[in-house]
Amino acid sequence: MSRKLAIMAVIVIIAPIAASLAYNYSNSSNTKTITVSGAWALYPMMVKWAEEYQKIQPQVKIEVSAGGAGKGMADALAGLVDIGMVSREISQQEIDQGAFWVAAVIDAVIPTINKNNPVLQDILTKGMTRSVFMGIYIHANITTWGQAVGKPEITDEIHVYTRSDSCGAAETWAKYLGAKQENLKGVGVYGDPGLADAVKNDRLGIGYNNVNYAYDATTGNTTQGLAIIPLDMNENNQVDTSENFYANKTQIINAIATGAYPSPPARELNLVTKGEFTGATMDFVMWILSETGGQQYALETGYVPLSEQRRAEMLSKLG
Repeated sequence: MSRKLAIMAVIVIIAPIAASLAYNYSNSSNTKTITVSGAWALYPMMVKWAEEYQKIQPQVKIEVSAGGAGKGMADALAGLVDIGMVSREISQQEIDQGAFWVAAVIDAVIPTINKNNPVLQDILTKGMTRSVFMGIYIHANITTWGQAVGKPEITDEIHVYTRSDSCGAAETWAKYLGAKQENLKGVGVYGDPGLADAVKNDRLGIGYNNVNYAYDATTGNTTQGLAIIPLDMNENNQVDTSENFYANKTQIINAIATGAYPSPPARELNLVTKGEFTGATMDFVMWILSETGGQQYALETGYVPLSEQRRAEMLSKLG
């Protein structure tokens, strides 16, 4: 086959696919490696997007690594990667440095304890109020599990864990508590998996994780060794039916989608680049924001897709 005919054949094959996704890919997608780094929160979703996108654009190689939102932002601003994954709001200072961003999906930060916690049943029945979390993580004036559930006779210490890396999960959890990541008390642990392991291995531990680390990717149940702390949002010292949505990943995702789980600690997850997205990277991000492209994989991967209006805003922002 001549080179001209080969090119025509490729166009014939790609055109129906592009049309089905309501987006026409640029020629630059054919020979490109797209590099991505950053937030643990977005890592499972990005891996899924990379797998699915490479099925329709096999000439595009997508390399994905985690390391925290801080790393994603720093790598993007330094031009070390094409896309930084950032699981928090983008600051004006970062925008002034050239950060260009779009929201991609939604998830949340979930408070966790060890499944063998000495007051587990009290916590599952009563939940915890924001003020109790503040007493543990910000003010450090709630130091025993008995204090946390109103049983002063129980004197087991609370072992507080937080993230050591600059990350969106810590910043979002701190925002829920009216603070910043640097205000969070506790032993610093690197990464989402590390924080989950720390709590799993400590009967008296408390921590927080993004949805896909608090829940098992295969079963959808709570990650083995962990239990979820329900938020007592109306502070009536019990988990009401309207607050009881933690049994599995499907329930918590539905709660995030409907707003039953508050924001924060729910939040948008963002894709960041230096300047603006261009070429093959632009194609990939446009596909991610397409309802019949990347957004269709959000729910099955444990995320909430953007609303139609929000997707339209992001697509408009891309130009």
